[in-house]
Amino acid sequence: MPKIVLDTIPPAEGSDYPEPFAAAASDRLVRDLSSAAGLRDIVATHVVVPPGGWSSQRHWHEGEDEIVVILSGAAVLVDDHGTHPMRAGDIAVFPKGDGNAHHLRNDSDEPCVLFAVSRPEASTVHYPDIAMRWHPDTGYSRES
Repeated sequence: MPKIVLDTIPPAEGSDYPEPFAAAASDRLVRDLSSAAGLRDIVATHVVVPPGGWSSQRHWHEGEDEIVVILSGAAVLVDDHGTHPMRAGDIAVFPKGDGNAHHLRNDSDEPCVLFAVSRPEASTVHYPDIAMRWHPDTGYSRES
């Protein structure tokens, strides 16, 4: 059956960022819907960002488009153009290679739940605020 029962997918808590950069996303819960459903050509995640938490470090992808839909709660989209309030039903789209580093920050008192879709990571991801990058062959490293 194609229906996914969300509660049957164990969430991964936190992030795999190296210290000290892991703290901002340390309490987020990420459910990998695509793996649970056997999908390999897309990455679909259900993410819960707690009050005061971040979805990730600010980043941009060289080779993968990304789309995020806020399902419930509220967040602030932080990108190279400033801050943008987002609430349930709002959608943010990040074209590959645009260099617009982004993340969501939950400044509210309630959890923010979002759905994100992209392709599997096959290229470099840049984290300009912390002078870091990630590549599927080498993992995290400092930007030169």
